[in-house]
Amino acid sequence: MTTFDQREQGFEAKFIHDEELRFKVMARCNKMLGNWAAAQLGLTGDAAAAYADGLVTTDLENQTLEVTLQKVSQDLANKGISQQQVAMRMNEFLHAALKQIESGQ
Repeated sequence: MTTFDQREQGFEAKFIHDEELRFKVMARCNKMLGNWAAAQLGLTGDAAAAYADGLVTTDLENQTLEVTLQKVSQDLANKGISQQQVAMRMNEFLHAALKQIESGQ
């Protein structure tokens, strides 16, 4: 195996690791955001869990932070919560999710 082949395998392994990390962070962030949004909407129990799970599982392949932000912002608009407030919370949850996953939680 040549040095080039080894480097290529290394880059591929890093890409796979980074994609898995991104997926896990996004899923955890969406779960935390969903739990927070459910509380703002007054949902409890199974309804709150279903809302949070829906943010994690809906359209997994095409889901982006922007799509999630828009959905939650629309859901919370009637509660007087702005898109900027939702974005700030989402940012907090992204950082928290990354720290949790990196620390093995």
